[in-house]
Amino acid sequence: MPAAPPTDRVPDDELLRQAAGGDAQAFAELFRRRHPGVFRFALHMTGSVSTAEDVVQDVFMVVVRDGARYDAGRATVAAWLCGIARNFVRQRLEQDRRLTPVDSADDGGPSAIDNGAVDPLADLLRAERIEKLRRAVQALPLPYREAVVMCDLQELSYEEAAAAAGCPVGTVRSRLHRARAMLAARLAVSALSPAASAAGARARTAPLEAGWAGQAGATNTGRG
Repeated sequence: MPAAPPTDRVPDDELLRQAAGGDAQAFAELFRRRHPGVFRFALHMTGSVSTAEDVVQDVFMVVVRDGARYDAGRATVAAWLCGIARNFVRQRLEQDRRLTPVDSADDGGPSAIDNGAVDPLADLLRAERIEKLRRAVQALPLPYREAVVMCDLQELSYEEAAAAAGCPVGTVRSRLHRARAMLAARLAVSALSPAASAAGARARTAPLEAGWAGQAGATNTGRG
């Protein structure tokens, strides 16, 4: 009888099936593989590190309890987990409308040190741009925020985002289009404030433009 493949080579849906059957090693590998994405989704949606950590725990408790109900024909594991996280995030936002703003903890993005940057001014401007964009995303109405976080930050396909949100693909497309327009408008208004210089205005809109350009150049199944 051939040996079972190492868990790091097992597909997500098989790991989930094994975890639902009580396999602790499979659960641990699924958690290692997928919890960063769940955390980032909740963090981008709420702006609260502690809430994002709570959502991760809640999501993987559902995996333990209801993993056997997962249907691979309806959604990928990533989209299924995102849909569960979405429900918990909405509950949290309903319970607490005054969530703590996101702190400066690293959420997985490259740092100035990682890139060999030594210019403190450039690092400061980059941090300002990221914070500006985070605040703009978190100010979006919830359905539009979900669309941007799922598709542009989590890089889910339109089909995966639709499965997670429980809506048609066309709805995801229209929400994403509207959300991008709202973000661009918010950042443009900020850049045109009396205190902003021309260089500052460019710095504030750069993250949005770079993010969208990066998505256009990336391979993302289901996009068209």
